[in-house]
Parts: sequence; structure tokens; C-alpha cells
Amino acid sequence: KQIPCPDLCIVCCLLVLLIFCPLQSLPTLGYLDHSTVAGLSWITETDDQESSSQAANIARKPYCGYELQVLSRRERAEEESLFAAIQWPKPPEGKIPFVKSTDPAHSNFVILNPHTRFKVGDQLEVLVHMKDFQGNLKQYGGDYLQARIHSAHLKAGATGRVVDYQNGSYKVFFTLFWPGEVTVSVSLVHPSEGIQVLEHLREERPDRVYFKSLFRSGRISETTVCNVCLPGDLPVCNFTDLYTGEPWFCYKPRKLSCATRISHYKGGYQKGLLTSEENFLFQSDVNIKVPLFSRGPDSVTVKPLGFREFPSLDRSQGSDVVPAGYYYQDQWIPRAHRIQYFNKSADITECLQGKLVYFFGDSTIRQWFEFLTTFVPDLVEFNLGSPKNVGPFMSVDLKHNILLKFRCHGPPIRFTTVFSSELHYIANELNGIVGGRNTVVAITIWSHFSTFPVEVYIRRLRNIRRSIIHLQDRSPKTLVVIRTANVQELGPEVSLFNSDWYSFQLDTIMRKMFSGIGVLFVDAWEMSLAHYLPHKLHPEEVIVKNQLDTFLSFVCPLET
Repeated sequence: KQIPCPDLCIVCCLLVLLIFCPLQSLPTLGYLDHSTVAGLSWITETDDQESSSQAANIARKPYCGYELQVLSRRERAEEESLFAAIQWPKPPEGKIPFVKSTDPAHSNFVILNPHTRFKVGDQLEVLVHMKDFQGNLKQYGGDYLQARIHSAHLKAGATGRVVDYQNGSYKVFFTLFWPGEVTVSVSLVHPSEGIQVLEHLREERPDRVYFKSLFRSGRISETTVCNVCLPGDLPVCNFTDLYTGEPWFCYKPRKLSCATRISHYKGGYQKGLLTSEENFLFQSDVNIKVPLFSRGPDSVTVKPLGFREFPSLDRSQGSDVVPAGYYYQDQWIPRAHRIQYFNKSADITECLQGKLVYFFGDSTIRQWFEFLTTFVPDLVEFNLGSPKNVGPFMSVDLKHNILLKFRCHGPPIRFTTVFSSELHYIANELNGIVGGRNTVVAITIWSHFSTFPVEVYIRRLRNIRRSIIHLQDRSPKTLVVIRTANVQELGPEVSLFNSDWYSFQLDTIMRKMFSGIGVLFVDAWEMSLAHYLPHKLHPEEVIVKNQLDTFLSFVCPLET
């Protein structure tokens, strides 16, 4: 049939548009601020039609069934923005010999204008120059640095903001929060060449931590390997969660049915992950968390602000203010909100009276449960017969009507034996909470996801976020608090599984995904990095106490 000329023009225009502007395409998003990532409000609701995740603008190697995820355009745009936010500078192409990698012993930092008359509230700038083992200046960036200022006699400390110029030079910006002599410390956590190895392991060897389950029926028992996905074509038991769709599989026992699974536990860590050359990039006291030397003075003198010693609260940026706070006399002082210090158990009891408090996550938030149960005499732990350090746990104060509950998050979880019946996903637990003004929920989930591609983590947080929003919709007075990740001690082996770099990347994703939905953050990252005590996966009691002071200040805010 002949098409009239005007209609033919319209058809041609439509074909051109379809060729050059496919419906599923979206502009690649750069680094968005917290509120933009959380809401993505510029994408209209009509753009929510589904699109395959294979249409991603950022090329990534697919992992298990994650390339088959069906995501809305809003979810796809968010995922691309998250990938962009954690993108790390790469060394030049080609194999780089170890002697050309970053050597902290040759590298140094210098305080710019150290003799300036600094006062409280001023900015301090530090320039860092990285060199290789031959003493040559590096020509590219990508090193992972951690920086802090501190005054030992005042038990004061704060973190710095590191800027990578991607030419071997870095600048660190500090805000001076207290008067007196302030010392600068800068450490190399991993050289850029080591970061590339960590990235490769995350994408190519997500099986480097393996899990197992015990199956039992009568006198017959079998153990098989489990994970988010399993290689090969052996028969598997599909334990994918029916509500969230979170995948989990175990190889099928030879004699028993899948229904006979009774427990889950960490199997172990894969060995021999690195080549002989790569091993050189992960050496204690050589290139893992090694302090840099100062070229010149490493401290400055800070004058007080007349009648005010400390800068006032900075509420202009809310929870996005950087740094989030600082220590003074071993007490954490947030910059965006006022805090109370619950030094007496009676103060905590008064705050939590009539409250139902849920702690969901890993062992770092279990520390909160343990601290409160130990510190408050009237809180008595109810024996549920749970395995030690695993849970679930419950503490009760009948006199003051307080109930605390802890439950670990669902797999992957590297705990010792957890009964299969106790493998609960946080999203499902949140859906079972009634909520209300006397209900408090605290969540952390990060450490056990460090060995997986970030898609696995994003999916888990997306499910949790959806459940939080539903909880807030039905019970707007429910308080939800997110505990961020924290730094820890690192050695050659721990770095391959739980490096601070992995944690930093997951923490960035966590903050972005939970921002803008009405939850509050306890910045455990800065509170562990700014303190003078050695880094530990489970921070010392004084740090945990400051975390809880912040948490309880959210539960019982100061009246203004």
C-alpha cells in the first residue's frame, strides 16, 4: 500500500529517533549528591517501565543471574550512578613491576603554610607526594589514603578529606576544631596497584569465601557448599527467598532432600589467590596501612576563637556535612546535631523506657546490643538457647518496659553455625514490625558483602530500603537508624577479603541508597578512623559508647 508523503516523513522521523535514541537509553549519571541519588526526582513516574539490566551504560562483567535482573529505569539509573560514585582511578595499561608501585617509605606529605596563625574553624591543607620503590615520583593516582588530625593530650581527633589529582599528588583538607598543638597523620592503606588486584578479586573471585550447610535426616547427614551462585552443572538446592528474591544455593546432597537442611556456616577462605608478583603488593609494614613521613613540620598551633573555643553547629548541610564530627576529651562531637552523653545507666533507662528496639545486621551492631545489656543493670538477657555470637538475642527490663532484640542478617553471613530456621532477611523482618513512636530500628549490613560484586550488595540494600519505606508509610513515627561501616586492622590475608577499601566502597553505596528517605546515620566510619586507638573490626568500648551516645541522642533528642 502506498504511503502518503506526509505520513512517510513521520515514519522516517520515528525510525531515525528509534535508531539514534533508543527508548531504554538514559544519560550516564555522574557523581550525584545524596538527595539526588536517593530520590532521583528528575525521572518521572512514566519512566518506570521495566528494562533489562543488560542495557546498562557502564560495561560490567555479569555475575550469576544478576545480568538477568529486570530493573526499572529509575533503578537502572541509580545503579549506574552508584557505579560512577565508586569508580576508582586505574594505573596505566600494562604490567607494572613491583619496584614501580607506591612505596610509603619514599613518599611524604607537607603541611602548606605551617607557620600561618591558624585559629579554630580554619582549613588546614596538606600536600602528599607518592613515590615508587626507586624513589621516583608517581605519575598516576589511585592510592588509597587515610588521614586524620589529632592531639594526644586532649584525646582529640578528626578525619580529613583526600583529593586525588591522579598524577601522584594528593591534597588533604582538614577543619581545625580545637585549640592547641594539632598533629597530622597520613597513611597509605593500599597502593593503586594493589587496589587493581582487589578490584579483580571482587569481580572474578567472589567465591573466595565459601559457605556450607549441613543436611540431616535421622542418622544420615551430609555437608555441601553454598553461595549466592555455584559453578558447574551439578544439581543444586534453590533457597532463593520467596519475598525478596535474594538468591542462595547449595549443592544438592547425594542422599538427602533439600528440605533436610538444618544449618548454615562459613566454610573457609580460598588460598593461593595471588600470583607471586601480586603478593608483594600486600605486605605488612611495607605497603598496608603504613604511615607517611612528613617533609617538614607535622603539626600546627591553633588559637582559640576568642570567647568561643569550638565552632558552632553546622546544620546547613544536615547529615552530609564533612567531616561529620570530631573527638575532644574522648567524646564525639557531631557537627550537624546536638548530642547527649549517656554516662549513667539510669540515663539510658530513662531514654529507652517503654521502647522496643530492634538491632539488625552483623557483629558490629551486635556490639550495641551487648554494650547496653552489660551497662544497664535492669536489662536482663533472656536465654533463647542461641549459639554464642550468633543470636538471635533478646534483653528485657520488665520494670521499665524495655525490650531489645538482635538478629543477624541473612546469607551471605560468615558466622559460625546458624540454624537454617534463623536465616532471616532484614527486609522480611521489617515487614513484620508494627512500628510506632516507641519502636526503634537500627541496621547495619556491609562487612559480609565485601567479597562480592557490588550488584549483590545493591540488591540487598534495595530490598531493605523498600521495606523501610513501607514501615514508614504505615508507622511514620518509627525511628530508623543506619550504622555505617568502620575501618579495621589489616594484614596481607584480611586485605583480600575485608579490606578497608572494600568497606569504603560499600559504605559509599550504603549512604547514597539510604539518604533522602528519613533515616538517621551513626557515622561509625569517622568515629573509628578519627580515634587514636588501633583500628579493629569490632571497635573498642570507648568508640562503641560514643556510637551509642549518638544513637540514643536520636532516640531521645534534646529539646530546643
